[in-house]
Amino acid sequence: MIEVKNLEKLDSLFNPIMAEIRDAEIQQDRMRFRRNLERIGEIMAYEISKTMEYTTKEVVTPLGVKEVKVLAEQPVLATILRAGLPFHNGMLNMFDKADNAFIAAYRKYDMNDDSEIRVEYFSAPDMDGRVLVICDPLLATGESLVKTIEGLLGDEMQPKHIHVAVAVSSSDGLEHLKLKMSRWPVTIWVGSVDDELTARAYVVPGLGDAGDLAFGEKHS
Repeated sequence: MIEVKNLEKLDSLFNPIMAEIRDAEIQQDRMRFRRNLERIGEIMAYEISKTMEYTTKEVVTPLGVKEVKVLAEQPVLATILRAGLPFHNGMLNMFDKADNAFIAAYRKYDMNDDSEIRVEYFSAPDMDGRVLVICDPLLATGESLVKTIEGLLGDEMQPKHIHVAVAVSSSDGLEHLKLKMSRWPVTIWVGSVDDELTARAYVVPGLGDAGDLAFGEKHS
């Protein structure tokens, strides 16, 4: 079963942050762009936390004892390098005891302008029976995210639940995820959905290249 949660439809402080992260003028401040990605990660982590299981424990204060709720188990936080790092850090600010996974994936173009997704690096803990939260700022075709999750889990690992957190998604990419990830229990958390996806997999209006905006232009 796949469920989609669109935070753009909620009247909250999330939307002004999304407005800033799209704004071409504000994007010129790299530190502000990274911080906005981090803030999006923090808000999405908070929303995701509402779906998780909790247990109670006693906390000793200077004046007594209080019974409080804490997470029953820590999730695994995963991201795709490099654009996802600030987003991931926002998640980690909230799930500060979580295990972490990192993946290197990119789109490679040939001389005919055809492209393929290449995944070259995985560093991850065991995720069998655990909650996996994977974040990526921009979802275009959705193919890199599908390949990432398939590579992380392989044929044997079965997570308890997968949460996919995306700042901006194309409608095509969202449908691709829903089609390809139906074998797992998945919730997709998206900040905004854009309708246009170009032939070179650019989301329009989108927000540009999140990795370049956060860390500087790369040599292609």
